[in-house]
Amino acid sequence: MSESMVFVLIAFVLLAVFVALAIRRGRDADNLEPALATIRALDIEAFRNLVDPDEEAFLRASLTAAEFRRVKRERTRAALAYISQLSDVALQFARFGSAAQQNSDSGLANLGRQIATSGVYLRLRTLDARARLTLALAFPALPARPLPSLLQQYDRANLLLVNHYGLSRAESR
Repeated sequence: MSESMVFVLIAFVLLAVFVALAIRRGRDADNLEPALATIRALDIEAFRNLVDPDEEAFLRASLTAAEFRRVKRERTRAALAYISQLSDVALQFARFGSAAQQNSDSGLANLGRQIATSGVYLRLRTLDARARLTLALAFPALPARPLPSLLQQYDRANLLLVNHYGLSRAESR
């Protein structure tokens, strides 16, 4: 087989991969309900309570050192479970935003771009939070470092999603 035939074969394989990805992305755009269900299922207030430094200060003052370490480890494990969920939610924000960018309305497409970007940033923040919480799990006596940027990014992405939903409903009327 000649070199040119190998390059042509590689080009056709790449073309087939790109077509498959485009078709898959189109299907994802039509099926956004699972993404929205994942986002709605997260109990963010319970997570806020688990990572609240004031709550930790209260527990530290109320419990013996051994009890505090045990309780902090339990709370940290629960917070890590929420971080896993939040990471999935961040991925859903990014997917929803990516699909929304395909909208013919420029305002909705722009909001989709912002939602996708916010989802990516939220996913990065979950990586940082996971590292911090893993450190807290290993060393429970260390004071908690707040996770405001993670929670602010979640709130921002959620607000953008609500705005997109409101604008798309107004467009459909």
